[in-house]
Amino acid sequence: MKYYFNKTINEDFEKVIDKVTEELKKEGFGILTEIDVKETLKKKLDVDFKKYRILGACNPPYAHQALEAEDKIGTMLPCNVIVQEISKGVVEVAAVNPMASMQAVDNKQLMEIADEITAKLENVIEKL
Repeated sequence: MKYYFNKTINEDFEKVIDKVTEELKKEGFGILTEIDVKETLKKKLDVDFKKYRILGACNPPYAHQALEAEDKIGTMLPCNVIVQEISKGVVEVAAVNPMASMQAVDNKQLMEIADEITAKLENVIEKL
């Protein structure tokens, strides 16, 4: 089982960020965090890096259910989605596969929630 799902799109980087955010919203996710890796690496290490953002997506009702089922699951929240520029006008979007990351947790109720979130994230990637 792969730990992510991905899709490559021929589009402007910022437009892809907007599309991803909109598709996540349609599935009930909001963006809690946004990390600009390119900017951070430049500031902290003076390294030039490609356009790369990590979006921390959260679906509050499912996050609540997951936390009720397993109180340490917060260590795996939110669901990260990355957007990276492969080359000018070519952008890859990848989302974590919750089923893969939750395999180590022995909790049937949590696996059911992870299965539903997996379907939602796969749907987001598919619609891009």
